[in-house]
Amino acid sequence: MDVSLIMKVAGVGILVAIAHQILTRAGREEQAMLISVTGVVVVLFLIVEKVGELFGSLRNIFGI
Repeated sequence: MDVSLIMKVAGVGILVAIAHQILTRAGREEQAMLISVTGVVVVLFLIVEKVGELFGSLRNIFGI
């Protein structure tokens, strides 16, 4: 697995966690929740290409 992908996911997680804490302490729970959901969506977009490669490899291995 590519280390840069792991670092990107970790970076997004750290940024989302910091933004979530700041917004929660400021009393803006709705925006904090939106930041969290946006972080999950961004990470899913980062991972979707690798999942596609995994399924392609499985097809080649099993000859489907």
